[in-house]
Amino acid sequence: MDIDDIRRGFLERTEGSGHVILERAPLVLRGDSTTLFTGSGMQPLVPYLLGAEHPSGERLADVQPCVRSQDIEEVGDNRHTTFFEMLGNWSLGSYFKREQIEMVWGFLVDYVGLDPDRLYVSVYSGDPALGITRDDESADVWAELFTAAGVSCDRVDLETEERGNAEGHGGARICFYRDKNWWSRAGGPESMPLGDPGGPDTEIFYYFPQVEHDTSFGPCSHPNSDGGQFLEIGNSVFMQYSRTESGLRPLGRRNVDYGGGLERIAAAALDSPDVYRVGTLWPLIVKLQELSGASYDEQTRAMRIIADHVRGAVFLIADGVAPGSKEHGYVLRRLLRRAIRFAHSLELGAGAIGEVARVVIQTYADAYPALAGASDEILEALTKEERAFRRTMGKGLRELRRLSKENRPLTGDDFYILYDRYGFPVELSTDEAASRGLPVEESWRTDFDECLRQQRERSQAGTRLGVK
Repeated sequence: MDIDDIRRGFLERTEGSGHVILERAPLVLRGDSTTLFTGSGMQPLVPYLLGAEHPSGERLADVQPCVRSQDIEEVGDNRHTTFFEMLGNWSLGSYFKREQIEMVWGFLVDYVGLDPDRLYVSVYSGDPALGITRDDESADVWAELFTAAGVSCDRVDLETEERGNAEGHGGARICFYRDKNWWSRAGGPESMPLGDPGGPDTEIFYYFPQVEHDTSFGPCSHPNSDGGQFLEIGNSVFMQYSRTESGLRPLGRRNVDYGGGLERIAAAALDSPDVYRVGTLWPLIVKLQELSGASYDEQTRAMRIIADHVRGAVFLIADGVAPGSKEHGYVLRRLLRRAIRFAHSLELGAGAIGEVARVVIQTYADAYPALAGASDEILEALTKEERAFRRTMGKGLRELRRLSKENRPLTGDDFYILYDRYGFPVELSTDEAASRGLPVEESWRTDFDECLRQQRERSQAGTRLGVK
């Protein structure tokens, strides 16, 4: 099933079940200083999940573009992206576990057409020390659905990811974890601030038997492993507790928060463990193959990074973010400079980033027509940033090549010189060093930060003395 059909079908089905479809929130939320970007569909709804009444009622749904800049270093594998779309539905006291799980099952199996024999789920194993029982209620609903579909559904209590890595899931369909299946804004139930809500969650995974388990994540495969065989495609949070001075107590209004990764669900529908083959990313890879003359199989990591970073940059610029040296602008600049650096590695000339951006705008024309309306501003910002960085990138790469000939580990001072004198971001310096197999001193980060601190002190002293 096409990714656009999945997005459209989710909205139609949730609206048909009484949910009000919300407009997407901007990627930079006004008045929210807790995070730089909208990183999940529930983020704009936090006040209502905490108890406020939503003007649109108790049943809500949307498709929310998200940016998670903390995943930037992970981009290049087959599943991580900094930009993604999240399908979301919420119940603010309307329905709870059974109806939510049945709704997710109906969407994924009956509508998208995923094979139920390739689905696995995780459920909260409970914490007797805190008086929280195992979530057998959710497990029982999953068991009913699997059984009705003719799928065996044994259960196993793994408790921790480490235990799963060591023992595996043993073929069980329903896996209980303690460290992976509790949601609150501050982590586990014991660390929730007073007054905050939280609760168990249940996650759903798609299994790819054609993928060989990566044993660097542990000898055994299980749903919550990053070994590559299992891909998380959705998560339903059941907010049913509040933290008080005397411990956890049941909430008067129990909420549901569902988030499903659109690209990951589309990858499962394609039976592809590679999310870059879905309909919103593959056209960008095709354009990169056309521009470079290289194949995706030959330049997989570089093409994934360029495709992801340019896509994210297009959406950020459309939402009013400009490349800069602070906060939102710094992340955008970092995305673009990484994309340009890897475009350079593919021997793509000036203008290639803009060519990829045009494909992004075309690909999302129906779902996000505002991109086309802002295309001139988007392309102008990309072109300006690419032109400026390409001027300094060549000098920085030449300096890095010179340093590599000194037959010694690179130091924090080296990275600072590249940053200060050549405008080369430290992340690109470390990327380049890794790609060249250059040794790096263990203390480089501490030394680099010390150089930055001394530079700030000199700058502040100069300002006090009237020196510019």
